[in-house]
Amino acid sequence: MQQVHDFSDIQAPTPSYEAVAAEYEQIRAGLEGADWQRAFERWDALRRKLSTWSALTYLRFSQDTGNETYREARNTCDALTPKFTDLEVQLKRQLLASPRRAEYEARIGKQAFLLWEADVTTFEPAIEADLVAEARLSAEYTELLASAKLPFDGQILNLEGIGKYTQHADREVRHQAQQVRWQFFERNAEALDRIYGELVQLRHGMARKLGYENYIALGYRRMQRVDYDEKDVERYRDQIAELVVPLAAQIVERQARNLGVDRVYFWDEPVFDPRGNPAPVGDHDWMLAQAQGMFDEMAAPLGDFFRLMVARHLLDLKNRPAKAGGGFCTSFPTYGLPYIFANFNGTKGDVEVFTHEMGHAFQNWQSRSTPVYDYLWPTLESCEIHSMSLEFLSWPYMERFFGDEAERFRTIHLAESLLFLPYGVAVDHFQHLVYAHPEATAAERKRLWQSVEKRYLPWRDYGDLAYPAAGGRWQLQRHIYNSPFYYIDYTLAGCCALQFWAKAQGDYQKALADYVALCRRGGEAPFQELARSAGLVSPFTPGALSSVVEQARRALAL
Repeated sequence: MQQVHDFSDIQAPTPSYEAVAAEYEQIRAGLEGADWQRAFERWDALRRKLSTWSALTYLRFSQDTGNETYREARNTCDALTPKFTDLEVQLKRQLLASPRRAEYEARIGKQAFLLWEADVTTFEPAIEADLVAEARLSAEYTELLASAKLPFDGQILNLEGIGKYTQHADREVRHQAQQVRWQFFERNAEALDRIYGELVQLRHGMARKLGYENYIALGYRRMQRVDYDEKDVERYRDQIAELVVPLAAQIVERQARNLGVDRVYFWDEPVFDPRGNPAPVGDHDWMLAQAQGMFDEMAAPLGDFFRLMVARHLLDLKNRPAKAGGGFCTSFPTYGLPYIFANFNGTKGDVEVFTHEMGHAFQNWQSRSTPVYDYLWPTLESCEIHSMSLEFLSWPYMERFFGDEAERFRTIHLAESLLFLPYGVAVDHFQHLVYAHPEATAAERKRLWQSVEKRYLPWRDYGDLAYPAAGGRWQLQRHIYNSPFYYIDYTLAGCCALQFWAKAQGDYQKALADYVALCRRGGEAPFQELARSAGLVSPFTPGALSSVVEQARRALAL
């Protein structure tokens, strides 16, 4: 593994298709020879190299969506990626069909073959141009949201920057901040509707070309869901509606009483009492110092890893103009290093997002030496266990960030984790409805969103916020545009993270040790097996939600 002293040392030149194709040809020939393991190692190294290039390209674009050089580099990456996918799928088909498959499986592990069986059904050269178009529409959406210039409180803010005011203690400030935010979406409604409409048609068309009835089955395959299916997810959503929505409604009722209001409007939802939400009591550099102390106390592997992340400048946490919104963790597999991207805005969300992405990064670091590229990350619902669980496992150290407001933060975090479950399944259900009805108009899609809100978020009232009231709230959710069907994953992982929270109340060190062991496994097994290996109950198991909900109800005294 190459030694890296700083993020600036990372190099990932744009590969040429001809050179990559020639290397694939040699690897494919080598896999049929006696020394097939050497050929497999060469393929693994090539995939890490291409992944590093792609990750660095998309990271730079996200850091400055207005930079023409970064935009062109992303366009090049978008154009080349389907061609490289074609080469990769051809090789996976060769491995799957080989008479030596049993020998391969014994060396590589069965999970990789399950993943490849899904992968080979998601690509044919016939959809190459569609994949390029999909990527460019996704970039257009990201750029559009990053371009927001919102006049508020004597400043010009982006969508991340105004988030601080949507949690303000003053109800009218919250209301005005939401009005300004949603006016941006109303002004850009035509573009938002067009982009998503084109994405839906592209994805439906790709599914039809690949022999699927609609995009739903293809979407599941692209997400590499190998140990559960659409019916399992549907039953799980039903359980959320039955068990969690009533508890969430009770939380909102208490919220209204605490705020002293007759009803909780949409602009009230982020705040749980008249004091507003607790916020970190220091700036960016102070928070990094507090985090270092926290991780050092939690466990040596976490402390040492975070020290490396800071020393090698593998964090980009400050909000700034033209920076893409949200937070994510990416990695550079050739160097064995992850990278955390976020947008601090002075709210408690800074701590939540930071610990969340640190969970992803720590897992990737723990898995960096796996000899199988496919196991560097698990499938996404498993990835989110690492991130969401670290949010809870960091609870004992919240005094470092919030001082005497730490206990209030913990109560709010638990309440919000429960409130998120209905929202998360609403996003998932909406996407199933959209891709089952690809012919729907923009207005019809907004009515579909209203229908899922009514089922899973019956307390929601937008008041005079016209655009979200008319069914446009989902257009702020980046995953719906850019990562179809990637959202139920957060709720599945949330159920697992709540189990880690419950375990930590009884034996913190055992819960933390189980967590670190789970991170070390990376993606060597499917979701439900990974959960069981950590002593967790799969959310698809009957009764799993009942136990979690009851423990949370008791903790919140509801």
